Amino acid sequence: MSQSFRIRKGADIRLKGESSLKLAQTPNIDVFAVKPTDFHGLVPKMMVKTGEMVKAGTVLFTDKYDAKIKYASPVSGEVIDVVRGEKRRILEVRIKSDGKNESESFTTVNPQTASRDQVLTVLLDAGIWPFIKQRPFSTVANPNESPKSIHVSCFDSNPLAPDLDFAMKDVMDDFAMGLEVLKKLADGKPVNLGVRTGTTAFSGMGGVNTYSFSGPHPAGNVGVQIHHVDPINKGELVWYVNPQDVANIGRLFSTGKVDLKKTIAVGGSHIKEPQYYTVPMGANIAPILKDQLLGDNDRVISGNVLSGTKVEPDGFLGWDDSQITAIPEGNEAQFVLTNGWLGLGFDKFSLSRTFPTWILPKSKKWDLNTNTNGEERAFVMTGQYEKVFPFDIYPVHLLKAIIVNDIDAMENLGIYEVAPEDFALCEYGCTSKIAVQDLVRQGLDIIKEECA
Repeated sequence: MSQSFRIRKGADIRLKGESSLKLAQTPNIDVFAVKPTDFHGLVPKMMVKTGEMVKAGTVLFTDKYDAKIKYASPVSGEVIDVVRGEKRRILEVRIKSDGKNESESFTTVNPQTASRDQVLTVLLDAGIWPFIKQRPFSTVANPNESPKSIHVSCFDSNPLAPDLDFAMKDVMDDFAMGLEVLKKLADGKPVNLGVRTGTTAFSGMGGVNTYSFSGPHPAGNVGVQIHHVDPINKGELVWYVNPQDVANIGRLFSTGKVDLKKTIAVGGSHIKEPQYYTVPMGANIAPILKDQLLGDNDRVISGNVLSGTKVEPDGFLGWDDSQITAIPEGNEAQFVLTNGWLGLGFDKFSLSRTFPTWILPKSKKWDLNTNTNGEERAFVMTGQYEKVFPFDIYPVHLLKAIIVNDIDAMENLGIYEVAPEDFALCEYGCTSKIAVQDLVRQGLDIIKEECA
Protein backbone atom coordinates (compact mmCIF):
# COMPACT_ATOMS: atom_id res chain seq x y z
CA MET A 1 0.00 0.00 0.00
CA SER A 2 1.29 3.47 -0.85
CA GLN A 3 -0.43 6.75 -0.08
CA SER A 4 0.78 10.33 0.05
CA PHE A 5 -0.03 13.00 2.61
CA ARG A 6 0.72 16.71 2.37
CA ILE A 7 1.20 18.34 5.78
CA ARG A 8 0.25 21.99 5.47
CA LYS A 9 0.33 23.15 9.08
CA GLY A 10 3.74 23.48 10.69
CA ALA A 11 6.98 25.37 10.30
CA ASP A 12 10.59 24.66 9.44
CA ILE A 13 13.00 26.47 11.76
CA ARG A 14 16.11 26.72 9.62
CA LEU A 15 19.08 26.95 11.98
CA LYS A 16 22.73 27.46 11.14
CA GLY A 17 25.08 24.58 11.75
CA GLU A 18 23.57 21.75 9.73
CA SER A 19 25.80 18.68 9.76
CA SER A 20 27.64 18.02 6.52
CA LEU A 21 27.13 14.55 5.08
CA LYS A 22 30.46 13.41 6.42
CA LEU A 23 31.04 10.54 8.82
CA ALA A 24 33.86 11.54 11.16
CA GLN A 25 36.11 9.09 12.91
CA THR A 26 34.63 8.10 16.24
CA PRO A 27 36.75 9.49 19.09
CA ASN A 28 37.90 7.33 21.99
CA ILE A 29 34.89 7.20 24.32
CA ASP A 30 35.44 5.20 27.49
CA VAL A 31 32.44 6.07 29.69
CA PHE A 32 28.79 5.37 28.92
CA ALA A 33 25.56 5.81 30.85
CA VAL A 34 22.05 4.41 30.79
CA LYS A 35 19.64 6.91 32.35
CA PRO A 36 16.34 5.68 33.85
CA THR A 37 15.09 9.26 33.47
CA ASP A 38 15.01 8.71 29.69
CA PHE A 39 12.08 6.31 30.20
CA HIS A 40 9.10 8.19 31.52
CA GLY A 41 7.37 6.57 34.46
CA LEU A 42 10.11 3.98 35.03
CA VAL A 43 10.94 2.99 38.60
CA PRO A 44 14.18 1.00 38.20
CA LYS A 45 15.25 -1.99 40.27
CA MET A 46 19.03 -2.34 40.19
CA MET A 47 20.51 -5.67 39.12
CA VAL A 48 24.20 -4.71 39.30
CA LYS A 49 26.46 -3.01 41.82
CA THR A 50 29.32 -0.56 41.55
CA GLY A 51 32.51 -2.39 40.64
CA GLU A 52 30.74 -5.24 38.88
CA MET A 53 31.90 -6.28 35.40
CA VAL A 54 29.28 -6.38 32.66
CA LYS A 55 29.02 -7.19 28.98
CA ALA A 56 26.92 -5.58 26.28
CA GLY A 57 23.47 -7.01 26.93
CA THR A 58 23.98 -7.53 30.67
CA VAL A 59 20.88 -6.37 32.54
CA LEU A 60 21.59 -3.22 34.56
CA PHE A 61 18.11 -2.72 36.00
CA THR A 62 14.54 -3.83 35.47
CA ASP A 63 11.14 -2.18 35.73
CA LYS A 64 10.06 -2.46 39.36
CA TYR A 65 6.46 -3.08 38.29
CA ASP A 66 7.19 -5.48 35.42
CA ALA A 67 10.43 -7.44 35.87
CA LYS A 68 10.17 -8.79 32.31
CA ILE A 69 11.18 -5.36 30.99
CA LYS A 70 14.96 -5.19 31.30
CA TYR A 71 17.45 -2.45 30.49
CA ALA A 72 20.82 -3.61 29.20
CA SER A 73 24.33 -2.23 29.11
CA PRO A 74 25.36 -0.97 25.65
CA VAL A 75 29.04 -1.85 26.19
CA SER A 76 31.26 -4.22 28.14
CA GLY A 77 33.27 -2.97 31.09
CA GLU A 78 32.92 -1.99 34.74
CA VAL A 79 30.00 -0.33 36.49
CA ILE A 80 31.82 2.66 37.99
CA ASP A 81 28.94 4.67 39.46
CA VAL A 82 25.24 4.71 40.16
CA VAL A 83 24.36 8.41 40.23
CA ARG A 84 21.45 9.28 42.50
CA GLY A 85 19.42 12.44 42.95
CA GLU A 86 16.83 13.58 45.46
CA LYS A 87 15.28 10.82 47.56
CA ARG A 88 17.98 8.50 46.17
CA ARG A 89 16.32 8.48 42.77
CA ILE A 90 18.59 6.72 40.26
CA LEU A 91 19.66 9.17 37.55
CA GLU A 92 22.46 7.32 35.75
CA VAL A 93 24.22 3.99 35.69
CA ARG A 94 27.72 4.62 34.39
CA ILE A 95 29.92 2.00 32.75
CA LYS A 96 33.60 2.39 31.93
CA SER A 97 34.27 0.48 28.74
CA ASP A 98 37.06 -2.08 28.64
CA GLY A 99 37.39 -1.57 24.88
CA LYS A 100 36.69 -5.24 24.16
CA ASN A 101 33.05 -4.80 23.08
CA GLU A 102 32.16 -8.24 24.44
CA SER A 103 28.50 -9.19 24.39
CA GLU A 104 26.27 -11.62 26.15
CA SER A 105 25.21 -14.40 23.78
CA PHE A 106 21.53 -14.90 23.14
CA THR A 107 19.73 -17.74 21.45
CA THR A 108 17.91 -16.01 18.65
CA VAL A 109 15.26 -17.26 16.27
CA ASN A 110 14.26 -16.64 12.69
CA PRO A 111 11.48 -14.06 13.04
CA GLN A 112 9.85 -15.26 9.84
CA THR A 113 9.31 -18.80 11.13
CA ALA A 114 9.32 -18.38 14.93
CA SER A 115 6.24 -17.71 17.01
CA ARG A 116 5.40 -14.27 18.34
CA ASP A 117 6.12 -15.41 21.90
CA GLN A 118 9.59 -16.64 20.91
CA VAL A 119 10.45 -13.30 19.30
CA LEU A 120 9.06 -11.44 22.30
CA THR A 121 11.18 -13.53 24.67
CA VAL A 122 14.40 -12.73 22.77
CA LEU A 123 13.71 -8.99 22.91
CA LEU A 124 12.91 -9.06 26.61
CA ASP A 125 15.87 -11.25 27.57
CA ALA A 126 18.34 -9.08 25.63
CA GLY A 127 17.15 -5.93 27.37
CA ILE A 128 16.27 -4.05 24.19
CA TRP A 129 12.51 -4.15 24.51
CA PRO A 130 12.56 -0.45 25.62
CA PHE A 131 13.20 0.51 21.99
CA ILE A 132 9.51 -0.17 21.40
CA LYS A 133 7.22 2.65 22.54
CA GLN A 134 3.45 2.91 22.66
CA ARG A 135 0.72 5.46 22.27
CA PRO A 136 -1.26 6.55 24.13
CA PHE A 137 1.04 7.85 26.90
CA SER A 138 4.32 7.75 24.89
CA THR A 139 5.99 5.23 27.19
CA VAL A 140 7.79 1.90 26.81
CA ALA A 141 5.33 -0.57 25.28
CA ASN A 142 3.57 -3.10 27.47
CA PRO A 143 4.71 -6.57 26.27
CA ASN A 144 1.54 -8.10 27.70
CA GLU A 145 -0.62 -6.26 25.15
CA SER A 146 -0.93 -6.32 21.38
CA PRO A 147 -1.13 -3.18 19.20
CA LYS A 148 -3.50 -2.49 16.35
CA SER A 149 -0.51 -1.33 14.26
CA ILE A 150 3.21 -0.56 14.46
CA HIS A 151 4.73 2.60 12.99
CA VAL A 152 8.24 3.65 11.96
CA SER A 153 8.95 7.22 10.86
CA CYS A 154 11.86 6.98 8.43
CA PHE A 155 12.73 10.68 8.44
CA ASP A 156 13.15 13.40 11.03
CA SER A 157 11.98 16.93 10.25
CA ASN A 158 13.21 18.58 13.48
CA PRO A 159 15.73 21.42 13.21
CA LEU A 160 19.25 20.12 12.37
CA ALA A 161 18.00 16.52 12.57
CA PRO A 162 20.11 13.78 11.00
CA ASP A 163 19.49 12.76 7.42
CA LEU A 164 18.41 9.15 7.98
CA ASP A 165 19.00 8.26 4.34
CA PHE A 166 22.68 9.00 5.01
CA ALA A 167 22.86 7.81 8.61
CA MET A 168 21.40 4.38 7.84
CA LYS A 169 22.90 3.62 4.46
CA ASP A 170 25.23 0.97 5.92
CA VAL A 171 22.68 -0.78 8.16
CA MET A 172 19.79 -1.37 5.80
CA ASP A 173 20.17 -5.16 6.04
CA ASP A 174 19.80 -4.89 9.82
CA PHE A 175 16.81 -2.59 9.30
CA ALA A 176 15.15 -5.15 7.02
CA MET A 177 15.68 -7.88 9.63
CA GLY A 178 14.25 -5.57 12.29
CA LEU A 179 11.14 -5.09 10.19
CA GLU A 180 10.67 -8.86 10.12
CA VAL A 181 10.71 -8.78 13.93
CA LEU A 182 8.13 -5.99 14.00
CA LYS A 183 5.89 -7.86 11.57
CA LYS A 184 5.95 -10.86 13.87
CA LEU A 185 5.13 -8.68 16.89
CA ALA A 186 2.28 -7.07 14.94
CA ASP A 187 0.71 -10.55 14.65
CA GLY A 188 -0.99 -9.88 11.32
CA LYS A 189 -1.72 -6.20 12.01
CA PRO A 190 -0.11 -3.60 9.72
CA VAL A 191 3.44 -2.33 10.04
CA ASN A 192 3.51 1.20 8.59
CA LEU A 193 6.57 3.11 7.33
CA GLY A 194 6.39 6.89 6.99
CA VAL A 195 8.89 8.16 4.40
CA ARG A 196 9.66 11.60 3.04
CA THR A 197 8.11 12.18 -0.37
CA GLY A 198 10.71 11.69 -3.09
CA THR A 199 13.11 9.46 -1.15
CA THR A 200 13.91 5.92 -2.23
CA ALA A 201 16.21 4.82 0.63
CA PHE A 202 13.46 2.88 2.42
CA SER A 203 11.65 1.57 -0.64
CA GLY A 204 11.34 -2.11 -1.49
CA MET A 205 10.61 -3.30 2.04
CA GLY A 206 8.24 -6.21 1.68
CA GLY A 207 5.23 -6.92 3.84
CA VAL A 208 4.84 -3.38 5.14
CA ASN A 209 2.70 -0.39 4.21
CA THR A 210 4.62 2.67 3.01
CA TYR A 211 3.15 6.17 3.29
CA SER A 212 4.90 9.27 2.00
CA PHE A 213 4.71 12.64 3.75
CA SER A 214 5.67 16.09 2.55
CA GLY A 215 5.45 19.51 4.10
CA PRO A 216 7.06 21.34 7.01
CA HIS A 217 7.92 20.07 10.47
CA PRO A 218 6.33 18.17 12.24
CA ALA A 219 5.72 16.02 9.16
CA GLY A 220 8.45 13.66 10.39
CA ASN A 221 6.96 13.18 13.85
CA VAL A 222 5.58 9.68 14.21
CA GLY A 223 2.54 11.10 16.04
CA VAL A 224 1.55 13.14 12.99
CA GLN A 225 1.92 10.09 10.79
CA ILE A 226 -0.13 7.90 13.12
CA HIS A 227 -2.85 10.57 13.21
CA HIS A 228 -3.19 10.58 9.43
CA VAL A 229 -2.74 6.85 8.81
CA ASP A 230 -4.31 5.10 11.79
CA PRO A 231 -5.80 7.47 14.41
CA ILE A 232 -6.01 6.32 18.03
CA ASN A 233 -9.33 6.17 19.84
CA LYS A 234 -9.92 5.43 23.49
CA GLY A 235 -9.07 1.81 24.26
CA GLU A 236 -6.79 1.43 21.23
CA LEU A 237 -3.04 0.94 21.24
CA VAL A 238 -0.27 1.47 18.68
CA TRP A 239 3.47 0.88 18.93
CA TYR A 240 6.25 2.82 17.27
CA VAL A 241 10.02 2.45 16.88
CA ASN A 242 12.83 4.74 15.75
CA PRO A 243 14.39 3.42 12.49
CA GLN A 244 17.93 3.21 13.91
CA ASP A 245 16.50 1.20 16.81
CA VAL A 246 14.81 -1.11 14.29
CA ALA A 247 18.32 -1.75 12.92
CA ASN A 248 19.62 -2.45 16.45
CA ILE A 249 16.83 -4.99 16.92
CA GLY A 250 17.60 -6.60 13.57
CA ARG A 251 21.31 -6.83 14.43
CA LEU A 252 20.47 -8.82 17.57
CA PHE A 253 18.52 -11.39 15.55
CA SER A 254 21.22 -11.58 12.86
CA THR A 255 24.19 -12.03 15.20
CA GLY A 256 22.80 -13.19 18.54
CA LYS A 257 24.67 -10.35 20.22
CA VAL A 258 23.74 -6.93 21.55
CA ASP A 259 25.42 -4.18 19.51
CA LEU A 260 23.65 -0.92 20.26
CA LYS A 261 24.86 2.03 18.23
CA LYS A 262 23.58 5.06 16.40
CA THR A 263 24.84 7.44 13.78
CA ILE A 264 24.22 10.88 15.25
CA ALA A 265 24.34 14.40 13.82
CA VAL A 266 26.42 16.90 15.80
CA GLY A 267 25.49 20.42 14.76
CA GLY A 268 24.32 23.88 15.67
CA SER A 269 25.70 27.40 15.25
CA HIS A 270 28.18 26.87 18.11
CA ILE A 271 29.73 23.72 16.65
CA LYS A 272 32.91 24.41 14.68
CA GLU A 273 32.61 21.46 12.29
CA PRO A 274 29.09 19.97 12.18
CA GLN A 275 29.25 16.33 11.05
CA TYR A 276 28.14 12.77 11.82
CA TYR A 277 29.54 10.22 14.25
CA THR A 278 28.67 6.56 14.82
CA VAL A 279 28.73 5.92 18.58
CA PRO A 280 27.47 3.30 21.05
CA MET A 281 24.30 4.35 22.81
CA GLY A 282 24.65 6.33 26.01
CA ALA A 283 28.04 7.72 24.96
CA ASN A 284 29.77 10.42 26.94
CA ILE A 285 29.66 13.47 24.69
CA ALA A 286 32.81 15.19 26.00
CA PRO A 287 35.18 13.41 23.54
CA ILE A 288 32.78 14.23 20.69
CA LEU A 289 32.63 17.93 21.60
CA LYS A 290 36.34 18.28 22.33
CA ASP A 291 37.63 21.37 20.46
CA GLN A 292 34.22 21.67 18.79
CA LEU A 293 32.39 24.23 20.96
CA LEU A 294 32.83 27.88 20.00
CA GLY A 295 32.67 29.37 23.48
CA ASP A 296 31.94 28.95 27.17
CA ASN A 297 28.34 30.16 27.02
CA ASP A 298 26.76 27.40 24.96
CA ARG A 299 23.57 25.43 25.46
CA VAL A 300 24.39 21.80 24.74
CA ILE A 301 21.32 19.70 23.98
CA SER A 302 20.99 15.94 23.70
CA GLY A 303 18.39 15.81 20.96
CA ASN A 304 16.84 18.65 18.98
CA VAL A 305 16.31 22.25 20.06
CA LEU A 306 12.53 21.87 20.34
CA SER A 307 12.18 18.80 22.55
CA GLY A 308 15.72 17.76 23.50
CA THR A 309 17.29 17.76 26.96
CA LYS A 310 19.89 20.22 28.22
CA VAL A 311 23.08 18.39 29.23
CA GLU A 312 26.49 19.45 30.43
CA PRO A 313 29.36 19.35 27.89
CA ASP A 314 30.58 16.23 29.71
CA GLY A 315 27.11 14.64 29.89
CA PHE A 316 25.71 11.62 28.07
CA LEU A 317 23.67 11.00 24.95
CA GLY A 318 20.01 10.26 25.68
CA TRP A 319 18.60 6.82 24.89
CA ASP A 320 16.20 8.07 22.21
CA ASP A 321 18.37 10.89 20.85
CA SER A 322 20.15 10.85 17.51
CA GLN A 323 21.68 14.30 17.54
CA ILE A 324 23.70 16.68 19.71
CA THR A 325 23.04 20.38 19.26
CA ALA A 326 24.95 23.41 20.53
CA ILE A 327 23.49 26.92 20.29
CA PRO A 328 24.08 30.21 22.14
CA GLU A 329 22.68 30.33 25.68
CA GLY A 330 21.18 33.78 25.14
CA ASN A 331 21.50 35.06 28.69
CA GLU A 332 23.42 38.22 27.86
CA ALA A 333 21.86 41.61 28.49
CA GLN A 334 20.09 43.05 25.42
CA PHE A 335 19.92 46.77 24.76
CA VAL A 336 16.27 47.70 24.44
CA LEU A 337 16.66 49.72 21.22
CA THR A 338 18.78 47.19 19.32
CA ASN A 339 18.26 43.60 20.35
CA GLY A 340 15.56 44.31 22.94
CA TRP A 341 11.79 44.56 22.53
CA LEU A 342 12.02 47.90 20.69
CA GLY A 343 14.57 46.61 18.19
CA LEU A 344 13.66 46.13 14.55
CA GLY A 345 14.39 42.39 14.76
CA PHE A 346 16.26 41.92 11.48
CA ASP A 347 18.19 39.06 13.08
CA LYS A 348 15.18 37.34 14.65
CA PHE A 349 12.92 34.59 13.37
CA SER A 350 9.23 34.45 14.22
CA LEU A 351 6.36 32.15 13.31
CA SER A 352 4.20 35.27 12.97
CA ARG A 353 4.97 38.46 11.09
CA THR A 354 6.17 40.25 14.21
CA PHE A 355 9.53 40.97 12.59
CA PRO A 356 10.19 42.05 8.99
CA THR A 357 12.35 38.98 8.45
CA TRP A 358 9.32 37.08 7.11
CA ILE A 359 10.01 38.69 3.72
CA LEU A 360 13.49 37.12 3.52
CA PRO A 361 14.02 34.10 1.24
CA LYS A 362 13.25 30.62 2.55
CA SER A 363 16.92 29.72 2.22
CA LYS A 364 17.83 32.11 5.06
CA LYS A 365 19.27 30.31 8.11
CA TRP A 366 19.21 31.64 11.63
CA ASP A 367 21.55 31.77 14.61
CA LEU A 368 18.98 31.58 17.40
CA ASN A 369 19.55 31.35 21.15
CA THR A 370 17.50 30.00 24.06
CA ASN A 371 16.18 33.35 25.32
CA THR A 372 12.40 33.19 25.72
CA ASN A 373 12.11 37.01 25.53
CA GLY A 374 9.57 37.19 28.30
CA GLU A 375 7.98 35.36 31.19
CA GLU A 376 4.82 33.30 31.52
CA ARG A 377 1.65 35.35 31.25
CA ALA A 378 -2.09 34.91 30.77
CA PHE A 379 -3.00 32.00 28.48
CA VAL A 380 -4.83 33.78 25.67
CA MET A 381 -6.35 32.64 22.38
CA THR A 382 -4.10 33.87 19.57
CA GLY A 383 -4.64 31.29 16.83
CA GLN A 384 -0.87 30.71 16.78
CA TYR A 385 -1.07 27.07 17.85
CA GLU A 386 -3.50 26.10 15.12
CA LYS A 387 -1.09 27.30 12.41
CA VAL A 388 1.59 24.79 13.38
CA PHE A 389 -0.44 21.89 14.78
CA PRO A 390 -1.39 19.44 11.97
CA PHE A 391 -3.82 17.35 14.01
CA ASP A 392 -7.59 17.41 13.74
CA ILE A 393 -7.60 18.53 17.37
CA TYR A 394 -8.20 21.86 19.10
CA PRO A 395 -4.85 22.32 20.86
CA VAL A 396 -5.70 25.25 23.14
CA HIS A 397 -8.96 23.67 24.28
CA LEU A 398 -7.10 20.43 25.09
CA LEU A 399 -4.43 22.26 27.07
CA LYS A 400 -7.00 24.19 29.08
CA ALA A 401 -8.83 20.94 29.84
CA ILE A 402 -5.54 19.61 31.21
CA ILE A 403 -5.04 22.73 33.33
CA VAL A 404 -8.43 22.29 35.02
CA ASN A 405 -8.04 18.50 35.22
CA ASP A 406 -11.19 17.83 33.17
CA ILE A 407 -10.70 14.17 32.25
CA ASP A 408 -13.82 13.85 30.09
CA ALA A 409 -12.86 16.92 28.08
CA MET A 410 -9.29 15.66 27.65
CA GLU A 411 -10.57 12.37 26.25
CA ASN A 412 -13.06 14.04 23.94
CA LEU A 413 -10.45 16.51 22.70
CA GLY A 414 -7.99 13.80 21.62
CA ILE A 415 -5.38 13.40 24.34
CA TYR A 416 -4.93 9.71 23.45
CA GLU A 417 -3.36 10.74 20.12
CA VAL A 418 -0.72 13.18 21.27
CA ALA A 419 2.65 13.26 23.00
CA PRO A 420 4.68 16.22 24.29
CA GLU A 421 6.85 16.40 21.16
CA ASP A 422 3.75 17.05 19.03
CA PHE A 423 3.29 20.36 20.86
CA ALA A 424 6.92 21.50 20.56
CA LEU A 425 6.19 24.04 17.83
CA CYS A 426 3.21 25.31 19.81
CA GLU A 427 5.53 25.90 22.75
CA TYR A 428 8.07 27.66 20.53
CA GLY A 429 5.45 30.04 19.14
CA CYS A 430 3.49 30.52 22.37
CA THR A 431 2.98 34.21 23.09
CA SER A 432 2.04 33.30 26.66
CA LYS A 433 5.35 31.48 27.27
CA ILE A 434 3.56 28.38 28.56
CA ALA A 435 5.60 25.20 29.07
CA VAL A 436 3.25 23.35 26.75
CA GLN A 437 5.15 20.07 26.51
CA ASP A 438 5.29 19.70 30.29
CA LEU A 439 1.57 20.41 30.41
CA VAL A 440 0.81 17.67 27.87
CA ARG A 441 2.93 15.20 29.83
CA GLN A 442 1.00 16.14 32.98
CA GLY A 443 -2.29 15.44 31.19
CA LEU A 444 -1.09 12.07 29.91
CA ASP A 445 -0.02 11.08 33.41
CA ILE A 446 -3.46 12.00 34.75
CA ILE A 447 -5.20 9.93 32.09
CA LYS A 448 -2.85 6.97 32.59
CA GLU A 449 -3.53 6.98 36.32
CA GLU A 450 -7.25 7.17 35.63
CA CYS A 451 -7.03 4.17 33.27
CA ALA A 452 -4.97 2.07 35.71
